[in-house]
Amino acid sequence: MHGRHPRPTDGPGEAGYSAGVRIAVLADVHGNLPALEAVLADAEHHAVDELIVNGDLVNRGPQGAAVVARLTALGARLTLGNHDDLMRMLVDRDPALPEEFHDAPFWHANRWCAHELEQAGRLDALRALPMTTAVRPSDGPRVLIAHGTPRHYREGLGRRSSDATLSEILEMHPTDVLVGSHTHMPMERRWGRTLVLNSGAVGSPFNGDGRAQYLWLTLEGGAWQAEFRRVAYDLTASLEAYETSGYLEAGGLLARLFRDEVRDARSYLVPFQMWAGTSGEELSEAGFERFRAARPDRFGPVAGWSDATASVPP
Repeated sequence: MHGRHPRPTDGPGEAGYSAGVRIAVLADVHGNLPALEAVLADAEHHAVDELIVNGDLVNRGPQGAAVVARLTALGARLTLGNHDDLMRMLVDRDPALPEEFHDAPFWHANRWCAHELEQAGRLDALRALPMTTAVRPSDGPRVLIAHGTPRHYREGLGRRSSDATLSEILEMHPTDVLVGSHTHMPMERRWGRTLVLNSGAVGSPFNGDGRAQYLWLTLEGGAWQAEFRRVAYDLTASLEAYETSGYLEAGGLLARLFRDEVRDARSYLVPFQMWAGTSGEELSEAGFERFRAARPDRFGPVAGWSDATASVPP
């Protein structure tokens, strides 16, 4: 980024900034290169001072290696997401990962993405990512950023986060602004003195709006002001990459679910998993068809979003 203020020079994880600085926090790119490029162009156009990518650079989409290459070349500050760590666990056959992820046909799409990253030599960049990063301005409040929460990258911050959960997190990790991602849903909430935010998702939003979504934080009057950005991108190119890369054919049902989540800006995999777990169904084509029949409300574009709007400039 070529911003209006100097880049931080005081070491990793903590950065000193002056009033007026603007930071872009984006996350959940999930191997969607066209969405990432649109966000980077938007941030560059508006002279954002620093880029922080809050985990889940990869998996779900087929262009993970290209996404990692692009962001590391930019020198963006990165944190570790659960999908980033999953790639390492698959390649290393980490015993902490349930065996089904290594062998079950349903999860082959994840293994395809991990193999792509390994072959491209991009896995080591993910291995080195920290769980959190922070911004400490010289004349403003502190910002703590983690993919899920500072406790765990799978613990998402959202509107349904209980008061007790927020209280526990902030007692363990006190900060003025807490930024998470992971849920693919932008959110702003106040808990006591702390501003709690979710950046939303660049590559696969789940709020019915398929534009690439990310967060601005601007230091004004001694406080951080949040603005949620939504940027149109070439959705057609993103969806075509699933086919031209060979990922859709190799990855089967799981790859198709990931593609359809990008297309419709809705969550399909997790609701299917939860339904299968409670109903005793297998994660299979037949099981998924029964899920569709049982929960038709879970499918199709949300009103107001369609492929036709995907390439309209913001």
